[in-house]
Amino acid sequence: MEAYCVKCRQKVTIDNAEQVTLKNGRPATKGTCSTGCGTNVFRIGKSS
Repeated sequence: MEAYCVKCRQKVTIDNAEQVTLKNGRPATKGTCSTGCGTNVFRIGKSS
């Protein structure tokens, strides 16, 4: 799954992806940037 990294300014694959549920019940995925910067990335919606 991919997410946008604000630090790298590009779409990257999510390392250490973890499925989470938001307060309103929507699914989301969080993890870290795969390019090596280590920034936390977050994507709302179903995981593929």
